[in-house]
Amino acid sequence: MLIYIFYFFIAIVIIQLFYYLGIFGKFAFSKPQNIKQQNIPVSVIVCAKNEEENVKKYIPLLAEQNYPDFEIVLIDDASSDETLEVFEEFEKQYSNIRLVKVQNNEAFWGNKKYALTLGIKASKKDYLLFTDADCYPTSKEWITAMTSQFTEEKTIILGYGGYEKERSLLNKIIRFETVLTAVQYFSWAKAGLPYMGVGRNLAYKKEEFFNVNGFIEHIQVRSGDDDLFVNQAANKANTTIAYNPEGFTYSRPKQSYSEWFIQKRRHVTTANHYKFFDKIQLSLFYSSQLFFFLLVIVLLSFQFQWIAVLALLATRYTIAWIVMGFSAGKLRERDLKIWFPVVEMVLIFTQINIFITNIFSKPVHWK
Repeated sequence: MLIYIFYFFIAIVIIQLFYYLGIFGKFAFSKPQNIKQQNIPVSVIVCAKNEEENVKKYIPLLAEQNYPDFEIVLIDDASSDETLEVFEEFEKQYSNIRLVKVQNNEAFWGNKKYALTLGIKASKKDYLLFTDADCYPTSKEWITAMTSQFTEEKTIILGYGGYEKERSLLNKIIRFETVLTAVQYFSWAKAGLPYMGVGRNLAYKKEEFFNVNGFIEHIQVRSGDDDLFVNQAANKANTTIAYNPEGFTYSRPKQSYSEWFIQKRRHVTTANHYKFFDKIQLSLFYSSQLFFFLLVIVLLSFQFQWIAVLALLATRYTIAWIVMGFSAGKLRERDLKIWFPVVEMVLIFTQINIFITNIFSKPVHWK
């Protein structure tokens, strides 16, 4: 029996090396990305529901972008706090702000996709740039950096949305998971198989939205205005990535493990609606991670081929560490490199916990 377990372990290591070198290496070892202002007309779209404090801080950062031709479409999704009033003040203050007021609709109650659809239809520019109400750009060149990747063919741009650094293990776990997710969708996009993006930093030409009839195919799914749209609309020909640090956005991470756990439950549930291949490749990666550690424990417990097992363990860790280190450097998350072994283990068992929990209850979505 142990010999078969050992052979299975070798196969798992090969799968892991394929992902880290064959796929993730496409982003990790890519050249730095330059930006060049194109001056194409852009609508920056922000949808907010009960985000009074965040929009007070972050909308001025969007309005002060160093870009010649852009508007900001602020969507108030039937907020019960003072978000709408704050938006109305900004509308008076900045001439390029357009306000969309969403009333609760019985058919689309609390559905962010409905609110976004109204905002997209109200926008006046042909290119759309999305971020969340609790996000802020890293620089005044954010619009320039993101839109610089648009070409006649490339009409969907996947960007990076990170989280602020804090002194806690939870913060490192959240940020590492964010980096790993970005490495995955950046790398698969470079491989010609884009499958998701994040609404914290995403851009596409308006015609891409109407080409797939907006969110209608997955309107019944309360989440996924970003990744499900990309999963449906993106392909090798029309999608590229933007990873110049000037074009990053950041937001404040969850402050407790339980809050973050709930957030990740929503993300996993949304991924169940991806295309078949995308679900398979994600499942294969995460299951191979789990089996890698379980089989190491089993084989070393019985001291079966322990020298070979340790050699394979070291090889996998060295390559994964190098790839993730280069990737973290590109995303300005270099401090995470030394935490790789610890946070990887936490993430693996968090995934198991999420899978089991989601079997017995459904996560809560948009506010």
